[in-house]
Amino acid sequence: MSTEPKPLTGKKVLLIAVAAFGVVLAANLAMLFAATSTFPGLVVKNSYVASQGWNRKTAAQRALGWKAAADYGDGTLRVAMTGRDGVPVTGLNLVAVVGRPAGAREDMRLELAEGADGYAASLVLAPGMWRIVITGTDAEGGSFEAVAQLYIRNPA
Repeated sequence: MSTEPKPLTGKKVLLIAVAAFGVVLAANLAMLFAATSTFPGLVVKNSYVASQGWNRKTAAQRALGWKAAADYGDGTLRVAMTGRDGVPVTGLNLVAVVGRPAGAREDMRLELAEGADGYAASLVLAPGMWRIVITGTDAEGGSFEAVAQLYIRNPA
C-alpha cells in the first residue's frame, strides 16, 4: 500500500505565508507593547530648555565642592554630604527621590532629616536596582544635585 504525498497547492502556500507573517506580527506587537508600557526614555520634559542652564548649574555646583554618598540598610536611607575638605556639610535641606532606573511607577519623595551621621529617612526598598536623586539647598541659596544607584540584595 503506497501513499503518494499530497501536492503543494496554492491554498497550502497561502496558509504557510499567512501563518509565518502572523507569528512575526504577533512578536512585533508584543515587543511594541513592552517597549511603550515601560520607560518612556524621557529624563526631562524639554531637553533643549534643560540644556540652556546646564553649564551655569554645573559651575555653581562645582564651586560648592559638595559630594553625596548614599547607603541603605535596616530600612534606612542614609546620605553623607561632605565638602571639598572632606568635612561633613550640615544645615542642608535634603530631598531624595528614590525610584527604579527604568520607570517612575515606584518613585518616592523623601525629606531627609539631619542627624549625627548625616541625613537619613526610613523606607523599605524591595530587592533590585534603585536610582536616588538627591537635591540639597543651604541657607545661602546654594543648591546641589547628585544621582546615586543602589543595588539591594535579597535578605539572607
